[in-house]
Amino acid sequence: MSELWSAIIFTVLFWGFANEVTSVREAKRFYGLFSLGANISGIFAGKAATMLSKNVFLPYLPYGNSAWEQSVLFLNMTILLAGVLIMVIFRYLNGRVMIFEPIASAKKASKVKMSMRNNFRYLAKSKYLLSIALIVLAYNISINLVEVVWKNQLKQLYPNPSDFTNFMGQTMMYMGLLATCTSLFLTGFCLRKFSWTSNALIPPIIMLVTGICFFFVVLFDHYQLPYFAAFLGSSSLLISVILGTVQNCLARASKYTLFDATKELAFVPLSKESKLKGKSAIDGVGSRLGKSGGSFIHQILLLMFFTVSAATPVVAILFFSVIGLWIGSVFSLGKKFSTVTSEQENLDRNPQESGVMKATNPLEKPV
Repeated sequence: MSELWSAIIFTVLFWGFANEVTSVREAKRFYGLFSLGANISGIFAGKAATMLSKNVFLPYLPYGNSAWEQSVLFLNMTILLAGVLIMVIFRYLNGRVMIFEPIASAKKASKVKMSMRNNFRYLAKSKYLLSIALIVLAYNISINLVEVVWKNQLKQLYPNPSDFTNFMGQTMMYMGLLATCTSLFLTGFCLRKFSWTSNALIPPIIMLVTGICFFFVVLFDHYQLPYFAAFLGSSSLLISVILGTVQNCLARASKYTLFDATKELAFVPLSKESKLKGKSAIDGVGSRLGKSGGSFIHQILLLMFFTVSAATPVVAILFFSVIGLWIGSVFSLGKKFSTVTSEQENLDRNPQESGVMKATNPLEKPV
């Protein structure tokens, strides 16, 4: 359910709303700022998780027999309050800020049917949407494959659940700081100055380079690595956890900045029907299918090798194969995006021929 919250509320509804009211030119300018808000929230979320996961038991509270049980209560209360705030802001935007003005010659738009079976059938007929789907699937499968191995190492280092949660909270905070700095200083600049393909290639390249470093340490820790770790006053397990943490922070930061921005930018020049059906199929189901696929792979490997550590070599091979598919899909979609964007720019020069609703831009007109 928590995974569906991030997929449906943030990915489908928020970015779907942003894509409806933003042009390609505006998206290159403002999508970096949209990501900035999400990344700043990661800093606060990490800090909150760290503070609420401390081993402090409050005996005067009516709930919880341990510090861990009480921290779970506080974390869920924070999530519920944030959800209510999201609904209030979204209602305000639709009721008071976004004002739609129909074009005189435009016909009333027909309601788009949102049957999931029809959406997948529509997706299968569009090579453009299939390329986006492959990119989303590749990211979610690859991040799931490497994350399970990293968390297996992390669990060995921090067997206590409070210590584990505290470390994950600190990781989330550093991830938010990194993603915030990237969104503030690099994302908007890169989207305006470089091509879509160049920007979309950055996340898989980061995953590839950091994945090589992480899997090298995990797979070859018996080749002189313990002596190197002892020289540093550390252990090979701690080094693998640190490299996995760096890999996760960089991969997630690139996902929350350039990956999300370029993926959503690819939806902007499409028709309303393609946006609705494509996003519901790709983000609503495809992203979860990618993570489920990664989990399914790990379950099959566990049946064959019995432990995550023994299955790690096969996981590494699959990880790098998926990264290769990701890079190939980016090149394929980049060519299609250039063609569709050119057609959209020609359409924008004659807006009355498009037969769509024109939205008043709240960024240009004071409310």
